[in-house]
Amino acid sequence: MSEPLSKLTLSNGLQILLKEIHTSPIISQWIWYRIGSRDEVPGMTGASHWVEHMMFKGTTEFPLGVMDRVISREGGYLNAFTFLDWTSFFETLPADKIDLALQVEADRMFNCLFDPNEVSSERTVVISERQGSENEPLFRLSEEVQSAAFRVHPYHHEIIGDLTDLYSMQRDDLYRHYHNHYIPNNAVLSIAGDFDTSAMIDRVRELYEALPAGKPPSRLQRDEPPQAGERRVCVEGPGETVYLQVSYRAPKADDQDFFALNLLDSLLTGPTNLNMFGGGITNKTSRLYKALVEKELATGINGGLQATIDPYLYTTVVTVHPKSTASECIAAIEAEIKILQDAPPPAEELERALKQARAIFAYGSESISNIAFWLGFSEMFATVDWFTSYLDRLSAVTPADVQRLAQTCLRPQNRTVGVYLPNQANQ
Repeated sequence: MSEPLSKLTLSNGLQILLKEIHTSPIISQWIWYRIGSRDEVPGMTGASHWVEHMMFKGTTEFPLGVMDRVISREGGYLNAFTFLDWTSFFETLPADKIDLALQVEADRMFNCLFDPNEVSSERTVVISERQGSENEPLFRLSEEVQSAAFRVHPYHHEIIGDLTDLYSMQRDDLYRHYHNHYIPNNAVLSIAGDFDTSAMIDRVRELYEALPAGKPPSRLQRDEPPQAGERRVCVEGPGETVYLQVSYRAPKADDQDFFALNLLDSLLTGPTNLNMFGGGITNKTSRLYKALVEKELATGINGGLQATIDPYLYTTVVTVHPKSTASECIAAIEAEIKILQDAPPPAEELERALKQARAIFAYGSESISNIAFWLGFSEMFATVDWFTSYLDRLSAVTPADVQRLAQTCLRPQNRTVGVYLPNQANQ
């Protein structure tokens, strides 16, 4: 990250972040839109995810199927993702072919066709995706916990949307959503790789500057009120395994307490990789692994938090051992949390957790695609400075900070507990 970062904003409001990296002859381009499931109202849940699909369905310049073929033919790859707070599209290509990706994204910002037949076809695809997820115990459990944890804030619903809305939304609803939100002044373009900054700025201006700004879209502001006590849900369904999910209300990403919770998470369940496209490391040294898996209360445990605009959830998911119960696992989790509430962690243990968190951050930042990801990703909930100062803010966390977060965040009154019970289980 020693290379300088160039930042500019075009006259139409499009933010540009450029970072030259000459270690490999490739370039990765990501375009981020400030629109996700948190901006959807009842009747339109799942619209952002569905629009993401439609933006692969062709423009006049790049008809259906052409976009994917021309990128892959030049040795590149592309994909897209919809999340709580944002939607992103990216391409990574050999450096001398990046102009193709620049043209693709500039074109589909305004010129996606939303052919009615394709909308109808994609409705079937999205509904099938939703119904397929409903066959997964952990999806069903997570959805129930999420909806119980948020009663006011639009984090209440899953990114894929509610089935009733997927059936009822029409082509014009989706096209209006696209037209209102996928505009230059609601977007960030982040590019990293083997290029000359001056030449790249000139080309980006040439392709994007003439695109008109739209009316600045308003974002939903529905603050979730404080939680007055523990909430519990129980889900029954097919399978043979009992699952437990414990989710605590957590700080937003641009809060220093988020970094303290990050290290608390590293102590309890192992470090979270905030880059959702990076790898992980073992959590076998974590306190909850030792307390649950090694003692055969669980066969697996993982935890994590998400970097979000508004306060979200810190979640632990447990695969309950056949010889154990969800109640026994909850008791073991509470016992480990109480140890941290009663006394700050030893400095050497916190240092180990910090090293693990640094390592997983490094693993998720080593490729050109990952660096381009981080530049735009951090702008979705803070600024790029969040990324460049990430390790310093982690290092500033003290044992007392970790103890304080255990006392204030990891309280039963601040959590939602969900249990998935197989129909035949006698729990």
